[in-house]
Amino acid sequence: MLEAQRFLLFFLWHSSFNFIGFFPIRKQRKYCFTKCLSEKKAIQYFTSPLPLDLFFALVKRVDYLIEQNMVFSLSEKLWNQAQELFPGGVNSPVRSFQSVGRHPFYVSRAKGSKLFDIDANCYTDYVCSWGALIHGHCYSPVVRAINEALQNGTSFGANCPLEIRLAQLIRSAMPSIEKIRFLNSGTEACMTAIRLARGFSRREKIMKFEGCYHGHVDSLLVKAGSGALTTGIPDSEGIPASLSALTIILPWNDEEKLIAAFKKYGRETAAIILEPVPANCGLIPPKEGFLESIETQARAYGTLIIFDEVITGFRLSYGGAQALFGIKPDLTVLGKIIGGGLPVGAIGGKKEIMDSLSPLGKVYQAGTLSGNPLAMASGIAQLEELQKGHAYQYLENLGQQLEAGMLEIQKKLSYPLQFHRFGSLFSFFFTSKKVTSAADAYQVDKKKFSSFFTALLSSRIFIPPSPFETAFLSTAHTESDIDELLKIVYDTLKQML
Repeated sequence: MLEAQRFLLFFLWHSSFNFIGFFPIRKQRKYCFTKCLSEKKAIQYFTSPLPLDLFFALVKRVDYLIEQNMVFSLSEKLWNQAQELFPGGVNSPVRSFQSVGRHPFYVSRAKGSKLFDIDANCYTDYVCSWGALIHGHCYSPVVRAINEALQNGTSFGANCPLEIRLAQLIRSAMPSIEKIRFLNSGTEACMTAIRLARGFSRREKIMKFEGCYHGHVDSLLVKAGSGALTTGIPDSEGIPASLSALTIILPWNDEEKLIAAFKKYGRETAAIILEPVPANCGLIPPKEGFLESIETQARAYGTLIIFDEVITGFRLSYGGAQALFGIKPDLTVLGKIIGGGLPVGAIGGKKEIMDSLSPLGKVYQAGTLSGNPLAMASGIAQLEELQKGHAYQYLENLGQQLEAGMLEIQKKLSYPLQFHRFGSLFSFFFTSKKVTSAADAYQVDKKKFSSFFTALLSSRIFIPPSPFETAFLSTAHTESDIDELLKIVYDTLKQML
């Protein structure tokens, strides 16, 4: 019986059919149906002969049954097939849910702050495609821009006008960027940034921070964060020792060791690359004055500063983290938000450095799909909406609501948990100690996080399936979403005491 009711609800969720074709017409009236009852808003109209109260009683009953009996049978079937097709069953490690001890679910569609899986479960999404979807899923201006661009072609293998517009938007937002080049991912952009820094400076060494993730670039996949840390392999096999020897690893937020490293290696170091607000080892903001110390040391030794703003760019502010902290890096790496959910990457910086790239210079880089019209159109729509200025205050208000609620929960329960927030980014560390570096983050209780994640998922809340990833807010989230999250977090932590 449950499966029949589930099918009915699933049919209603995904159908735009007029019910005239299925029932005798006695009295046609337009009714509203809420695809996810908890959203409390109608998003689809249709004609139905059913009495309004009877129709919603049916919907409420089916929603209740699904809530009490969350089923993942279809996702489990696909997971079994996927393990025969893909290494580890996935195309990106963290999606395997390996660190939380369960199989993943498969998404059928998404809208706003909601994800719907193929078993008709509905979740409030705090992953937001790992930060790319600052306006939530299926944001109308972005979808409209993609559809319009699609009518003219998917890729040309030649220049298109949309590249110019997106580059102009980015350059006007970030004064440190005089010239820019588009690529297809953050990894490509970081890889190019390192090659460019070495080619321009004629130096070979690179400095990076432990726990920071800059894509799966050989020279940077050393003491890395994100999925590398989640799977327990921050140092990947397959990287020549001679290459990793050129990478100098520094502890985050340790000014003394930063100064010592520059004193020893500064004249040999092409660039220091960093996430200005690290978000790939959980969220670990910089201590006051730490970014300024990095800038001072780098300038003193002629070392280029590379800001990896793949996550923070256009999220923390319209000008990214560099605008918030008042620091002008030599090179900036971008991704995620500038593609509006489509594959994209970019590197930008000072003209004299960027002109070292081919065809002007001798640092080679190329890409078949770089600057493709769909990603450019999507990025333009996303940035033009952000340019209006309303999003950042709204996101900050939601963030403050969440942070205040978490502080209240911690007062009530005294649970050994550290909650970090910076703008619209947040993370949970299951430890009683302060977390200011990757070394601190390594000490979190992974089993407790796994229990926490599972409890939230069963309550229809989707956060990153790793204790070392960061969650995101979007403009599609509401105050009600935050209230719901706080209630579920409180109930979950209370049960975990």
